[in-house]
Amino acid sequence: MQRYVRAVLALLTTGALVWVLDTNHGEIPAFGRFLSPFQGFWRNGETGGELAAEQALQLPGLQQPVTVRFDEHRVPHVFAQNDHDLYFAQGYLTARDRLWQMEFQTHVAAGRISEIVGPRALEYDRFQRRMGLPHGAEKSLAVMMADPTTRTVLEAYTAGVNAYIGALSPRDYPLEYKLLNYAPEPWKPLKCALLLQLMAWDLSGRSDDLRLSNALGKYGPAVVQDLFPDYPTREDPIVPVGTKLDYQPLKVPPVPDVFAASASEKVPQNEPDADLGSNNFALSGSRTASGLPILANDPHLQLNLPSIWYQVQLSAPGVNVYGVTIPGAPTIIIGFNQDVAWGVTNVGGDVLDWYQLKFKDNTKREYWHAGQWKPVRRVVERIRVRGLPDRLDTVLYTHHGPVVYDHDEKPFNAQTPVRHAMRWTAHEGGNEVLTFYRLNRARGYQDYAQALSTYAAPAQNFIFASRQNDVAIWPNGKFPLKWRDQGKFILDGSNPQHDWQGWIPQAQNPHAKNPARGFVSSANQFPAGPDYPYYLGWNFASYERGHRINERLAQMQRATPDSLRLLQTDNLNLNAQLMLPRLLQLVGTQQLTPAQRRAYDELRRWNYRYDAGAVGASIFDLWYNQLVERLWADDFGLKATGLEMRYPPRDRTNNLILKEDTSRWIDDHRTPPRETLPQLALESFRFATDSLSRKFGPLGPKWNWASQKSTDILHLARLPGFGRMDVDCGGGAAIVNATTERNGPSWRMVVALGPEPKGYGVFPGGQSGNPGSRYYDDLLETWRLGQLNELIYLTSPAQPHPRVPAAWTLKP
Repeated sequence: MQRYVRAVLALLTTGALVWVLDTNHGEIPAFGRFLSPFQGFWRNGETGGELAAEQALQLPGLQQPVTVRFDEHRVPHVFAQNDHDLYFAQGYLTARDRLWQMEFQTHVAAGRISEIVGPRALEYDRFQRRMGLPHGAEKSLAVMMADPTTRTVLEAYTAGVNAYIGALSPRDYPLEYKLLNYAPEPWKPLKCALLLQLMAWDLSGRSDDLRLSNALGKYGPAVVQDLFPDYPTREDPIVPVGTKLDYQPLKVPPVPDVFAASASEKVPQNEPDADLGSNNFALSGSRTASGLPILANDPHLQLNLPSIWYQVQLSAPGVNVYGVTIPGAPTIIIGFNQDVAWGVTNVGGDVLDWYQLKFKDNTKREYWHAGQWKPVRRVVERIRVRGLPDRLDTVLYTHHGPVVYDHDEKPFNAQTPVRHAMRWTAHEGGNEVLTFYRLNRARGYQDYAQALSTYAAPAQNFIFASRQNDVAIWPNGKFPLKWRDQGKFILDGSNPQHDWQGWIPQAQNPHAKNPARGFVSSANQFPAGPDYPYYLGWNFASYERGHRINERLAQMQRATPDSLRLLQTDNLNLNAQLMLPRLLQLVGTQQLTPAQRRAYDELRRWNYRYDAGAVGASIFDLWYNQLVERLWADDFGLKATGLEMRYPPRDRTNNLILKEDTSRWIDDHRTPPRETLPQLALESFRFATDSLSRKFGPLGPKWNWASQKSTDILHLARLPGFGRMDVDCGGGAAIVNATTERNGPSWRMVVALGPEPKGYGVFPGGQSGNPGSRYYDDLLETWRLGQLNELIYLTSPAQPHPRVPAAWTLKP
């Protein structure tokens, strides 16, 4: 009897264990499936030579055969006989390498992460929907599907992605699906639009309207105009001052009466990182060794694995283009063909405004505008939550846009404005896919200019070079026609004069072609000088990167691609060059301990470069930022004032340190004694050296900048073990090599135009999204060292090349 009892208990235990391992428990995935030798993560390992053999695949949906050549880094070179098959193959191949990344990012944009990880993501999903990302994607999709060209592109790309998904069994799913225990769903054209919305949010989703309205209410217009001026004293705009206009400007709307917004301690939650930016520059043939232009681009985005970019060559009748795209977006976004090259950097204009609303009553079904009560549109969002019933969430819409939060919901919206509507250009609908489709096929300047006419958001500085020896730049996108400073502060949602008054004509966006100085460039600084007739915003990236690039370009003669590669990795910090002599002057060495004096002497010898091994960079960076904190925290910090405000920009802060020793802002009004600038500089210096000593021990090589900065390239979903930590590299914020703790050059590209284009590029990762693949991060070391790989540009599917070992044939 006892033997039977033991057998039954063993069977029950085994059954219970199988059930536990094969079932989700709340947010805990079924690890039995993940560990299974038949369908678990073991199946995701790859051998190094998997692309060596030729293969033929039959894919339903193709119209004609497609040849795909793979190079040594697994970059596909696609040769199709028509547009449909070209983008079908692009969708199929991108999904093969990056399916999980493509789909996860669309879940992020759509506010659907709760479906995967459960209720801990619920408030994030609500926020994405309340900010209107799915709403904007639907608007853009309608525009793109109405155009027959982009409709073909999106539908073919979607069919290609789905051809790959349809061929998968659960054992073949990418690793993250197994770890998180969910399955891919069919791709839709909407997902392509959602990816563009996500980029728009990352690059144009910041706003200081509430912060500056709070400052205006506390200190008045004179102080705000002094500390937050509309144009800095140091600037090197993208389109040089004095560039002749080739159009007759529209009349700018009149400035209405001042609106005093209610003070608020809230600002938008989950704002994109202020360090996101980019560089691009192009030299005309008069400055190059070849006599033809050279173009370079390095977009600065969050550094993740899998990498944000995917390399591909796309060739069909009328197009042969090489470059990078975002997995999930068809066409090439940054790249070159036989005749032209182009790149993009973020404009950062003021294209997101907040409107303070007046509701009729607590039902919030009507709001006051233009002297009458107008109806509020109510949209019910259904949010699926893993392991729980669906959550219904009602979002209010006015003619301005969504009311992101209509009532206080602490702590979930602790930083988001309540009863404010958001107007954002990404909600307006554009056809960015058509822009890139046309750029991919461009043959000269006129094609480039026409391509930009359909582009909406996020606004980008499109740089261009051609074999016709043209170089050009066009800060481009949909820009509202505003009165000066409209949107610098909170706007009155009831006053029609505060509404957007139309659009700046695209042809009147700032632009320059073949300037006399022999180059064009951008680094997120002001698009144009004070002579530009329209208001685009008051605050752009500080001038250092842009000025340093222009300084180097102006010195170049007989430049080569390597000249521009070296410029991309330039580590000179112009802010340190400007400010360090003044800071050293403020500190009396007799007040320093021997250890602090050694740090002081290290700074005196430092060459202002943020190289990986530079000790001076670590000391200066901490010192300067701590001094800024001590200057402004008592007057503009949340803890001291109870209001959310921003600090004055760097240009204004530097002028105070350099020239205004007796400024009222130097004293910390929270303490009885009156602080002086030398005192704050000394205290900040001591803080910096003490912090480094506690972290690394006595002054020595361990104080190097790479260790202090600690650049991490994390997995996109922050899965531990799948990223690369403490990458040993230099660079920093406001430096041409803009590699910070989490952001940096996500793709470096240099292209020399000629009879045959010569392209060079690298990104910090690899073509594959599979952590079990050798191609997951095989490019990282090249990127870390500041080197570039030669990009293989094939002119025919049969062209022999020693670095292109594999060929596939995709058949209908």
